[in-house]
Amino acid sequence: MNASKSDLRKYFLSERRSLSETDWRNLSEQLCQNLAQRLPFQDAQSILSYCTYRNEPDLNSLLSLPKHWGLPRCVGKDLAWHQYQPGDRLISGKYGITEPHPDLPLINLSTIDLILVPAVACTKSGDRLGYGGGFYDRFFATLTRKITTIGIVFNCCLAETLPTDSWDKTLDYVCTETDFYDCQ
Repeated sequence: MNASKSDLRKYFLSERRSLSETDWRNLSEQLCQNLAQRLPFQDAQSILSYCTYRNEPDLNSLLSLPKHWGLPRCVGKDLAWHQYQPGDRLISGKYGITEPHPDLPLINLSTIDLILVPAVACTKSGDRLGYGGGFYDRFFATLTRKITTIGIVFNCCLAETLPTDSWDKTLDYVCTETDFYDCQ
């Protein structure tokens, strides 16, 4: 595939946008049920997740499970990770992405077992196409130890191949509404 990252982003974002509200909700719930049955998720006690944006799979139903949750907030060109419990105050951030209120306490990253990674598209081998801002690439580069990562996409955003750069981190797993790929 010789398409640029920019062209691929447009294509996969269009695929996601084409989902009806009902289909998006149903696929999100199926994905949550699939993810909740997987050992990397079941074994994790402290999980970094995300707030859905641009028809990304909605993981909200998982946030009520008895885990320690962290959600990202954009601060400059980086992500700050805040503790989250259902009912905590969320606000609209600078890109229109829902994020934790700045007053919520930061999560201790040394306790994190698992990162649920949003993506525009993923491959079955763990390559990820993001939005192009580099937020997750910069965050991954700051980690001082190995933390399991699971890319979260719908089947319609599963690519055969994606262009990669030297700084792109391969995901450990990819979860869709029907499948779970071990990329290790």
